[in-house]
Amino acid sequence: MLRLFPWLTRWPVLSAKGMSDVHANIDCRLELGILTRAWLTLRIHLHALHETPRAYSLAAWWRIRGKRVRAHAQFAPLLARSPLTYRLWIATEPSPPIRFGSSQGAARIVALIHDDKADAHALARTQASLAAQGIPALIAVPSSSAADLFDGHAECWIMPIFAGDMLAPGAGEAYRRAITPGTRLIYSDDDLLGTQGQRHSPHFKPTWNSELFRHLDYLTGACILRAHASTIAELGDGWPARIVAAVATADEGMVSHIAQVLHHRRGRPAPHRLPAVPIEDAALPRASVIIPTRNGLDLLRTCMEGLARTRYPDMEIIIVDNGSDDPATLAYLDALRAAGHHILHHPGPFNFSSLNNRAAAQASGDLLCLLNNDIEIVDPDWLRIMAVQALRPDIGAVGAQLLYPDGRIQHAGVVLGICGGAAHAHRLLRPDEEGYHRRHALPQFTSAVTAACLVVQRAHFEAVGGLDETHFPVAFNDVDFCMRLNRMGWQSLYEPRARLIHHESVSRGFDRDSVGAARLAGELAALKDAWGTHEVVDPFHHPQLNRFSEHFVVRL
Repeated sequence: MLRLFPWLTRWPVLSAKGMSDVHANIDCRLELGILTRAWLTLRIHLHALHETPRAYSLAAWWRIRGKRVRAHAQFAPLLARSPLTYRLWIATEPSPPIRFGSSQGAARIVALIHDDKADAHALARTQASLAAQGIPALIAVPSSSAADLFDGHAECWIMPIFAGDMLAPGAGEAYRRAITPGTRLIYSDDDLLGTQGQRHSPHFKPTWNSELFRHLDYLTGACILRAHASTIAELGDGWPARIVAAVATADEGMVSHIAQVLHHRRGRPAPHRLPAVPIEDAALPRASVIIPTRNGLDLLRTCMEGLARTRYPDMEIIIVDNGSDDPATLAYLDALRAAGHHILHHPGPFNFSSLNNRAAAQASGDLLCLLNNDIEIVDPDWLRIMAVQALRPDIGAVGAQLLYPDGRIQHAGVVLGICGGAAHAHRLLRPDEEGYHRRHALPQFTSAVTAACLVVQRAHFEAVGGLDETHFPVAFNDVDFCMRLNRMGWQSLYEPRARLIHHESVSRGFDRDSVGAARLAGELAALKDAWGTHEVVDPFHHPQLNRFSEHFVVRL
């Protein structure tokens, strides 16, 4: 038990003897806080043990054996299922500064309350929350109150807020201190208020992700924005989301994020329904699909049959054979060559980077598609969808949503820093689940995507020198490749409207042979050295989300 709950051995023995009354009160509150957190932690563990006894017992076994990273990775999603987890996080929540000094008058912030027929009590609660932090408020359609709002100034900072919502203590000051001359919008994290005022369902948000915002409005109701009087006067209907979108997508100024929960809300906008990707076949260039393989005839045949059903105007297929010796596989490769496909023989130790680089050097397409031989194609439009995104001037690598054969997610983007390296986001979640604010189901910028199914412009591939054959022959080569593209200004993009099946084993274990384990350790060390994954926080993740979980769950 002490191995599982080490905090039980660290409960302080506090005494007021010899102290002033003030110090005694402080110590009593401290002891109460520690005891409360300890009790909550125990209840969370008991909840996880009750709900998922087998998974919890396995995590506990790894913890007892001293496999801390493995235990953390398995405990994190189990403990996060308890409704008490966020309550425990609140007990240690970092508070925004509550210092009203010179910064209070440095910028004019005016709250515009959207009163969507809320009851009088809810409206009064919001007004009191704003008044307590020195923020004047107006209740009106903004275009009809521009004169009062700007008070003779050409522009001011506006806080769109809904009746019933409340600010966290110190939120106004945190916003004031975040204002800089080059900023046009500042947003923060938020949570929801229950009927009894209890806080739940936090939204720890990424740094500015304009692609995600196109599909999920995570700004309106939890931000301040710099607006001109002329903009407000011309706004018309659609307040407040319309002005937030107009300012957020403007060309000038920065959008910045305060990674703290500054708003307690009674509701949030739902994600937009995903539109179809507009596709014009005439605008799509030749795509070269590169498939490394070794034996595995059934997998390769399934992949090739899917490519035969793929609707794409101009596609070449290059298969890189890494020393197949199965007679049936060799016969199948000969048949593919006779049908006009390119077969490259590349014997020797498996080096995923080298196999793809060699094929890319001989490819004739303007787009390259890196594709594992264990990919099963279920949607004939997958390549067209990914190609349209990859042709955008600001986009580097485009990754698809990959599912295990049982329908659960295998890949929905890659997050840096998970377990000190990088991992697939939302793995093992089912696509129709809510997950973390539907992030697994929405197109968005990510730090990286998997090369199991990746589309990139050939010019971009060549500009960064392809995959790193020396430091990342097997693992993390796609992460390193995407990060180098990002550094050049070509951002990685996750596109869930392209969905395929990946026959990688769901139950692939941690332990490998000594040679493989040493190789993986070296590649992980190289990733840490190149991109600091052992200490950086992925900009599209969050410091308050657990760095040991592929699911987006609260850090404990």
